[in-house]
Amino acid sequence: MTWAPILLASPSPSLRLLVLKDLLNRSKKDKEVRELQAIHEQDPLVQSFLALQEPDGSFREGVGGGAHLGKLRMTAQALMGLGYLGLSPEHPAVKRGAEYLFSQQEGSWGLPSGGTVLDGGVQSYTMIPIQTALPLLGLAACGHATDRRAEQAYNWLIEKQLPDGGWPSGIKAGKPVFPAGYRRLAHSKWGCRTNTTAALAAFALHPKRRTSEAARRGLDLLLAHETRQAHTLGFEVARTIGVEPLRGGFTYFKRYDVAQILDLCWRIGATLEDDRVAENVKFVKELQGPYGLWEYPTRPEASRWITFDLLRSLSKLDEKGDWLSLEPRTPFKPYPKRKRRY
Repeated sequence: MTWAPILLASPSPSLRLLVLKDLLNRSKKDKEVRELQAIHEQDPLVQSFLALQEPDGSFREGVGGGAHLGKLRMTAQALMGLGYLGLSPEHPAVKRGAEYLFSQQEGSWGLPSGGTVLDGGVQSYTMIPIQTALPLLGLAACGHATDRRAEQAYNWLIEKQLPDGGWPSGIKAGKPVFPAGYRRLAHSKWGCRTNTTAALAAFALHPKRRTSEAARRGLDLLLAHETRQAHTLGFEVARTIGVEPLRGGFTYFKRYDVAQILDLCWRIGATLEDDRVAENVKFVKELQGPYGLWEYPTRPEASRWITFDLLRSLSKLDEKGDWLSLEPRTPFKPYPKRKRRY
């Protein structure tokens, strides 16, 4: 267990607390756990989020690079980070942020006229699943998934799910829009990987809906993508804690992060009996360094966080269960060749 002393030597009390609770199974009564619980709000990562909160509960716009993203996106992203770092749903900043998001909701969250949910304007769309999936993901990450208002948003997402299990790019002129090749969902005509990943991430954090048929069908399609790239491993963790800049609308889940996929697998219920899950695990283990860490070269400060996240996923994946895949294993091509007319 060479990783344990390295992770516990982290300057982040939030990380040390999570390692003790989630990897070393220390109880809430453990002396060290109680000591860290008392100080983890002073973690610089936590403070960097809290410093951005406005009096109305929202979080400041435009921080973190990229396009002008707007209060809704920034607040959702901040709640994702604060929830991941371990702040309670009852924490004043979390409650105020959640209430701000709920105050902007009408069952779902509407599309803004200026394009602040997505890159560029979105006026021609009448529906894009991530308009609701991302705010809902922020609420679920910080412990508000079962609020009745959040439940309305989950129901809205189920209504927008395609019959094959994915979520579309959106609706224009009453018709679904074909996704660009880089975010095509395998085995789905209209399915979009960005929208499907966002919806699944929100479902995965709900105590009951995470193992629902809606979540399982979506994950089955996402696993069919079968892309494994070392340089994207752990990107979502790095972005969630605020180390990677916040960018993207349709490109938000452009990267296929195997660390994120394994996190979704154990939460939704995919097991190692599925060869695709087993091969993802094999891929990840082959990248583990000699001291038990997974390095993240572009942002080395995220390496220990990514290591924690991967170790948690590996420890929680079940060997067997009631997971059943309905998707054939076929090579995925983002831009399939068109048949010649002559």
